[in-house]
This record gives sequence, C-alpha cells and structure tokens, in this order.
Amino acid sequence: MIFRRSLHLTPLKRSAFLFGPRMTGKTFLLRTLPAALYIDLLDPELELQLKQSPRLFWEQISALKDKSLVVVDEIQRVPVLLDYVQKGIEEKQLLFMLSGSSARKLKRGGANLLGGRAKDLKLHPLTQEELSGHFDIKAACQFGTLPKVAQFLADHDTDEARSLLRSYATTYIKEEIQAEALTRNVGAFQRFLQVAVQSNAQVVEFANISRECSVPSSTVKEYYSILEDTLLGDFLWPWDRSERKKARPKFYFFDCGVVRAIQNRLNDPPTPAEMGFLFETWFVRELRRLRDNAGKDHQFSFWREASHEIDLLVMDGHKPLLAIECKTGQELVSAQTLRAFRARFPRVPLVMASLHDRQPRRLESGIDLLPWAQALERYRSLSPS
Repeated sequence: MIFRRSLHLTPLKRSAFLFGPRMTGKTFLLRTLPAALYIDLLDPELELQLKQSPRLFWEQISALKDKSLVVVDEIQRVPVLLDYVQKGIEEKQLLFMLSGSSARKLKRGGANLLGGRAKDLKLHPLTQEELSGHFDIKAACQFGTLPKVAQFLADHDTDEARSLLRSYATTYIKEEIQAEALTRNVGAFQRFLQVAVQSNAQVVEFANISRECSVPSSTVKEYYSILEDTLLGDFLWPWDRSERKKARPKFYFFDCGVVRAIQNRLNDPPTPAEMGFLFETWFVRELRRLRDNAGKDHQFSFWREASHEIDLLVMDGHKPLLAIECKTGQELVSAQTLRAFRARFPRVPLVMASLHDRQPRRLESGIDLLPWAQALERYRSLSPS
C-alpha cells in the first residue's frame, strides 16, 4: 500500500533540505523524483569513498547538464559535500534535494548550510488525512503512524507492528548516537532516554531527571538537545513575555508508538491516564505536521499561570490566534482556569478537542467542545501566517 503524502517535492523550483525522523518515508519520496544523479550515503562503500575523496562528487555533478536535479540521501554523513552543492547551485544552476534524519552534525560541525540557497522541508509520520480510510485515532495513540507500522496495522498484523517499533529505539541508538558519535557515554544516554520518555507530554523537571539518570543537569539538557537535533521530539515552551520564565517546557516525542515501545508498553492497551498523554501528544504532533505540510508559520506554546494551564496556544508571531485544550475523559476546563485565561486573552477563542465526543457542543462557559477531527479543521481554517 502506498500512502499519498501531503508534502509535495515536485515541481522543485529551488534546492531544498528534507529532514525527518528515521522511517518516515524520506527515501521512498526521494526515489520518486526524476533525478539525474542519486547519491545514497546509506551505502557504506559510497559513503567511505566520498569521505576519502569528496571531489569525486564535484566531478560527477560537473558532468551533468545545467539545471539538472541531484538527490543526496543522508547528507549529514558526508557534510563536506555541501561545499560542492553550493558550487553546483551557483555555477551550473543545479537543483539539489538533500535529505537527512539529523541536522546535528551539520549544525555543530560548521557545515555549509547554503546560506538561504535551499529551503527547509520536514517529513513527519503519517497524518490522519494521509492515512485516509485506514486512520483510527486509538491505533494512532497506541501504535503511532510511522508508514511501515501503519502498513502492518492495515494488514491486521499487529505483531509485526510491535516488532518494528521495538527495534526503533535500538536502531536509533546504534545508527544515530553511536555511529555519529553524538555522545561519548552511550550508556548514560540510554538511561536518560528511558527516563525522559516517562515524562513525555509533561513539564520537564531537569533536576529530577538528572537524579534518576545519575548525570549532571547540564548533560540532561545536552541529551534533550540531541533528541531535538535528531528529530525524535521537540520542546513546547510556555507562553510568556519574559524569556527568563521559559525554564520549564514540555517535551513531546515525535510518535506515540515509539514512546510506548521505549516504555515497553506495546503489549497492553493504554490506561485512561496514559491515553490522556498519548492523545495530547498525537494532537500536538498532528498540528505540527499540518503546519509544516501547509507551509504555515504559526508557532505553538502552552499557557500556564499559577495552577492554571491550557494545553496549546497557536500564535502568529507573539499574537495568540487560538487556544486548544485536549480532553479524553469527563473533565472540563474549570471556571477558575477559564476566568484566568479570559483575563489574559480576552479575545482568543478557546476550544476543547475531545477524543470521545462525536458531536460538537457549546458549553455554558462559552467554550466550543469539538470532536478531535473538527478541532483540527478549526486549525486548518486559520490563515497562513
């Protein structure tokens, strides 16, 4: 089965970086492009050859016709090639599609990021729309939406889906962390990963994680930076005009199935409490996917003031456009939280995205309670920033 992706790579008008976590389907998409030259740096022999003699790459692209398309898969493995990519853009008007599952080596190694000559594209796990008739919200929360996992679930082969997800963390540690030498102490990073995933979709307490992992807080922050740079997750920062108050963010891993695999919970259905975090994770990640696929410039944060909290603020610059609270049980936004929110954001609409409700409701408080799919449509209706 081939899932129709919302991110369109053609027609390519200028060069681009395509970044995404492992197993999101980057290589499959790249193989559909009409490339005059395809460089697959997952081929260890080719990787070694170009590391030893990167000028071979220049000789290959020099032989191409002007304005030809060149694809380089996993460019972070040989970042020096980017110098020749720039020459190819400037001297031969070549178009390049450069993919990778980690921007860390490029950013930290001082690689040539082409100075605005290439746009940034992101490929995520499958969205509800991309899964179409095969989408099931409970399966998305329990097993995630990586394309291969979705394929196994569509074929009713949950055992293979579980097996693939269990291998994800091992493959990630081996190929992203060890192979790229992102940290000297892989054992400590593995301990950190086990602890960090238990705090998914919750406020990160760096000191607590530091104690549980037996590593300094500075190392914990560096490890979170590795997770971000290797696209395994993102921070969601609290909304506040004061930067110094942005000390306690939330962290969302990129896929619910990977979260549950690292937690070793794949064999059991989520508990109601766990489903609350999983649904929030899926919903927040889905909004990021919709934003990136549509080319919107919205930013996301959450609102917290004293004991009051709202899961998500959608912002245009620093201006909040929409607030969303995720709901999996009977709980509603309390009157006290609503008053505090209205005092802070008197004109910002607040909606509740419900996992279980099938019909929209207008609550006495004036809040719109929407089935999750309609809450997503509410976001889609926002104009691109």
